[in-house]
Amino acid sequence: MGQEVRGPLSGLRVLEIAGYGALPFGGMLLGDLGADVIRIDRVSVLQTGYPFNPLDDPGTSRNRRSIAVNLKDERGIELVLDLVGKVDAFLEAFRPGVVERLGLGPEQCLAVNPGLVYGRMTGWGQDGPYAQAAGHDMTYIALSGTLSVIGTSDAPPLPPVNILGNLAGGGMILALGVVAALYHRLLTGEGQVVDAAMIDGAALYNVQHYGLKAIGAWPGGRGENFMDTGAHFENVYLCADGRYIAIATSEWYFYDVLLECMSLTGEDLPDQWDRTAWPAMKRRFAEVFASRTRDEWMQRFEGTDACAAPVLEPEEAPLHPHNAARNVFVEVGGVTMPSPAPRFNRTPTMTPRPAPVLGINTREVLEELGIETRRIDRLMAAGVTAERTAPSTGPQASRAR
Repeated sequence: MGQEVRGPLSGLRVLEIAGYGALPFGGMLLGDLGADVIRIDRVSVLQTGYPFNPLDDPGTSRNRRSIAVNLKDERGIELVLDLVGKVDAFLEAFRPGVVERLGLGPEQCLAVNPGLVYGRMTGWGQDGPYAQAAGHDMTYIALSGTLSVIGTSDAPPLPPVNILGNLAGGGMILALGVVAALYHRLLTGEGQVVDAAMIDGAALYNVQHYGLKAIGAWPGGRGENFMDTGAHFENVYLCADGRYIAIATSEWYFYDVLLECMSLTGEDLPDQWDRTAWPAMKRRFAEVFASRTRDEWMQRFEGTDACAAPVLEPEEAPLHPHNAARNVFVEVGGVTMPSPAPRFNRTPTMTPRPAPVLGINTREVLEELGIETRRIDRLMAAGVTAERTAPSTGPQASRAR
């Protein structure tokens, strides 16, 4: 790895047991910010002939190095504990109790490395009646109360893909917890366990709802309030070409600009915040927006404070002039994906490295962390570890380090 500075977390080393969804997203965030993230993949997956872990994707697997270890072999556990002693953070996403039975639980790992930040990613948390239950993004955001407020008043709650509970409520909260614990270690030298549960994170992201409801600013049910499609001035509308436009003009001065661009200033309109008029105003706005194409509307809104934006498809977003000017998207290993965020003026992040071929870095990483060559040879001969040779051609070639 050398001393190349890749972001504000450059110099930190993270050991991550391969997982799916929330955990790799959290590890990706740390890797994007410069941490050296080493993923422990399963030897069994490598031996099946897969060129990469089928649970992974090129996006959340970027900025990793991969080593293959058999965690069902005591020698594999012993090897991982040796690596734990030389890293700053350890990430796992098993159900409660599984890593303890493997011999890689917090007690075992912190005994080896008292300054270790031990990050745990689960759906329901380490305790509680549901701790051992299976679950997915939708079940976590449902039980947290967050799913119930998403959608329109005339339809069931609308699941926001797997973004809210899995990536934001899980991976984002895990990464934040790890960074906070690392700061505590900087001050005290003490490591600790970070318990990141998607149920907790999903509830946390709904905190504004509880605050607004407490002061009477969120009196209605789903789809009846000013930020949840209840109001005509915070909504999405269909245009003449079948595409959509989004507007968000809660403030009266932005609302006035919007009305002017829509040529509605001459009409006898109700007060913006007259809730009884919102249904009729939504119908009026829908009628007006349906009279022009999305791009025609954006030409009208260009250069104004109407707070309007085209609803871009994922394929369109990288091509938008603003996104292109800021490099909001980047090509990594032939795949277009979002760039790292946020941005830093003294320790800028670099273009992400492609997701690794499974096991491609096994010998490199083990030698770098002080494992003797003879021991590595024995472990590989016994199938405790394995390494895949970098392909010279084909789609996987770009993923080799």
